[in-house]
Amino acid sequence: MSLFSGLSRPMKAAGLALVGVAVIAAVIGGITLTSGGGDSDTATPPGTTPTTSDGATPPSSQPSGTPPASSPPASSAPPSSAPASSAPPASQPGQTGQPGPGQPGGDQQASHKWVTVRVYNNSLIQGLAERAANDFRASGWNVTEVGPHQGKLPKSAAYFRPGTDEEAAAKALALEFGIEAQPRFEGIQNAAPGVIVILTKDYDENDKSGGS
Repeated sequence: MSLFSGLSRPMKAAGLALVGVAVIAAVIGGITLTSGGGDSDTATPPGTTPTTSDGATPPSSQPSGTPPASSPPASSAPPSSAPASSAPPASQPGQTGQPGPGQPGGDQQASHKWVTVRVYNNSLIQGLAERAANDFRASGWNVTEVGPHQGKLPKSAAYFRPGTDEEAAAKALALEFGIEAQPRFEGIQNAAPGVIVILTKDYDENDKSGGS
């Protein structure tokens, strides 16, 4: 007996149409299941890294235009700086390495050796003033002139103008070389500034250089 027996013609036509739609749906569903199963076999599960056929991991690709990550440069400590040692200023010419007026000296005697000294011979001993000038220079004194002195003096002495730098310088020189230090007398009162040393024969007797 047919499935559509007892139905009117219009109803039979509608039934056949429904059967056809069901058959088509079944075919489409079968195709979908077949293709979906194949995809599930080859798809890579989330969170895993795909591998090549020989088991190696392919290199990761990076989007174009993205700069590679770089580690921040190591901070370099600033170079240590040591204070530069300051060299003492060079002595001015004519001062024989000694300080000028008002400058502190290494000792009381050396601090006066910048004062000019003129040496004169008041004896009959040839070259006495020259020899004394060499003695003074060897000790650092600033001898600027050597010559004879007319007149008669009793003793060798270093003469100065009181109240000036000459006074301390004359006393220091006299102490060092065993002569006297005295204020200038009338004959040399207006002479040029500086210590004036006038030598007699007693300097030759006490000459530290050993000359005769």
